[in-house]
Amino acid sequence: MAETRYVKAVTRALQDSMAADSRVILIGEDIAAAGGSFKATRGLLEEFGAARVYDAPIAEAAITGIAVGAALSGLKPVAEIMFMDFVTLSMDMMVNQAAKARYMFGAQGSVSMALRTPHGGGLSAGPQHSQCLEAWFAHIPGLKVVVPATVEDAYSLLRAAIDDPDPVVVVENKSLYALKGELPDAPAPARIGEGAIRKPGTDATLVAYGAMVWTALSAAETLEKDGISVEVIDLRSIQPWDEALVLSSLKRTHRLAIVHEAVEAFGVGAEIAARMAHVGFDELDAPILRVAAPFSPVPFSPALENAWRPTEEKIITAVRQLLA
Repeated sequence: MAETRYVKAVTRALQDSMAADSRVILIGEDIAAAGGSFKATRGLLEEFGAARVYDAPIAEAAITGIAVGAALSGLKPVAEIMFMDFVTLSMDMMVNQAAKARYMFGAQGSVSMALRTPHGGGLSAGPQHSQCLEAWFAHIPGLKVVVPATVEDAYSLLRAAIDDPDPVVVVENKSLYALKGELPDAPAPARIGEGAIRKPGTDATLVAYGAMVWTALSAAETLEKDGISVEVIDLRSIQPWDEALVLSSLKRTHRLAIVHEAVEAFGVGAEIAARMAHVGFDELDAPILRVAAPFSPVPFSPALENAWRPTEEKIITAVRQLLA
């Protein structure tokens, strides 16, 4: 087991998938010679050649369309959209084609492709390069959505997405690319739809995904000093999501807050809150809370962006409100 960075775990997942299956190809803007905007594909052109690592023009609709067509032809493409904001240009191919192929063809064909894209703020990249749009995809039947928070999951969930027979959107928070963590020599396979308890607790449950897992853990550690025990769940996958894991935690703690960087309105947290209020109503000792971004574009100013994003302090305030 060696320490590595999140972005290097992504590279290794792509490398291992391509070595294991000659049908795996990569397509995206600047992913070949330049190695990608965040260097996640560095070295793969030299190792696998231009026949399997394609530089595309600045045309996200074309990138996704080529990936869908390649998948329908029997290949296993991994399309990279440079920033999640730009998936707006890919929605027709993902929503109207990739997601519906298995259903419309009577299960005689499917689109086995992965779409990788970074989301999130923290780098002052402005309102057109920082959005979290994962709830859009989670709303679409036929699409799966994973959001790895750890170095090991950056590897294992991407491998699972590439191996899946249906389209999977892999959302990587760009503030995590420099994160260091342990990556086993033989990482355990991941199951899409299976969450993980990152910290056990008894007084309240925090559900998060992606970079917000680390913010939730930091808040939980601070609260621990005051004798408040918080359980932190990393969803890992938001479509499908691990309802059974969240419900089992709620049965232990009887209080629940959901944390995500995307805007609060109509988000992933709203779905989880509604579902838990339905199936776990008798377990609740307090209203379910959400800690998320306000309903506005992402500010460019570092000070405003820091105020806009969910913080450890906001999570601590929510937990204390649950316990009041």
